[in-house]
Amino acid sequence: MNILVCISHVPDTTTKVKFSEKNTRLDTTGIQWVINPWDELSLTRALELKDNASSGVSKVSVAHVGPVSTEQTIRKALAIGADDGYRVDVEALDAYQVARQLAEVVKAGSFDIILCGIESSDYNGSSVGGMLAEFLGYPSVSGISHLDVTDGRAEVTRELDGGKETLAVPVPFVGIVQKGIAKEPRIAAMRGIMMARKKPIQLVEATQVEPLTGIMEFEPPQPRPECKFIDPDNPEQLITLLQNEAKVI
Repeated sequence: MNILVCISHVPDTTTKVKFSEKNTRLDTTGIQWVINPWDELSLTRALELKDNASSGVSKVSVAHVGPVSTEQTIRKALAIGADDGYRVDVEALDAYQVARQLAEVVKAGSFDIILCGIESSDYNGSSVGGMLAEFLGYPSVSGISHLDVTDGRAEVTRELDGGKETLAVPVPFVGIVQKGIAKEPRIAAMRGIMMARKKPIQLVEATQVEPLTGIMEFEPPQPRPECKFIDPDNPEQLITLLQNEAKVI
């Protein structure tokens, strides 16, 4: 059984985001790039299953849609333990385009389980996994918080209001993963980093797909107002500010 984990190349959450070209493009100067956290947890769980001989998982691959500058993120996934990687050589412009490109990777390979993070930490679109399943004609399960594979049979758990739901899923299928799928992301050891240099990344030619959406403008949040300190002996001022400025009472 083979697992493919779809990974995104996103800015580290500590990055101070800036925009260029009249707020229509992200300014990538000085950004530290990482694997999308939900995808990283998906990869961790896939590798845990591979480590368990009873699961029947023999190979874990990763796939990404992006230009050559994103290969560093694929190498990080290989250092963590993925066996090989695929990169579709095109700039990702929207979720529809990404899902279509990933679908071609899946069709050309032999994968039983395709895992996608429920969203990416940059755009938070939550749509690639569902679109990918539709392009492939595969069943999909969203909001997966646990995945087990035993003798080639997959079982997933979803968190619901007031409880959990456990489902048996036929393969191949697309699993859309949320946090909880693994306790902590797996960290690359020095041996894994050295081995990653020799692991293959297959370059996939992009399919001609026009994006359905485009960015008109990014609007940064307004700066926080200056903090005001109220004399504890003057509660009337606090009440006035809460009523007239904060408008919370």
